[in-house]
Amino acid sequence: MGKVVHFEIHVDDMERAKKFYGEAFDWTFEDWSEYAGMPYLGATTGDADAMGINGALMKRMGPPPQPGQPVNGSVCTIGVGDYDATEAKILSLGGQVALPKYALPGMAWQGYYIDTENNVIGIHQPDENAK
Repeated sequence: MGKVVHFEIHVDDMERAKKFYGEAFDWTFEDWSEYAGMPYLGATTGDADAMGINGALMKRMGPPPQPGQPVNGSVCTIGVGDYDATEAKILSLGGQVALPKYALPGMAWQGYYIDTENNVIGIHQPDENAK
């Protein structure tokens, strides 16, 4: 069985995306551009002992997804502790609602957003009382 061990988010503007993900989710970044041979920022997404993976922001090599277009890649869903506060950060940083918050009954709150680079991302707050 193959487990996802790394992700890459394709971006048009590295500094704008770094600000968005850094401020919305408290990610930190390390410049791996020399190693990758292209603009590439390694992303640390949380404590090494916590569930989840790390990834990177990389320079998009083609046109970005267009509004109304179906997802043409993978969607990263990010675990959060406070859905509403995270949504407020996303919106204040230039993100947009793609699919509003909804309950996964007895499990979590879920929703989808468009980041500053026109990528769809999800946020997920575990809550056994969600309904």
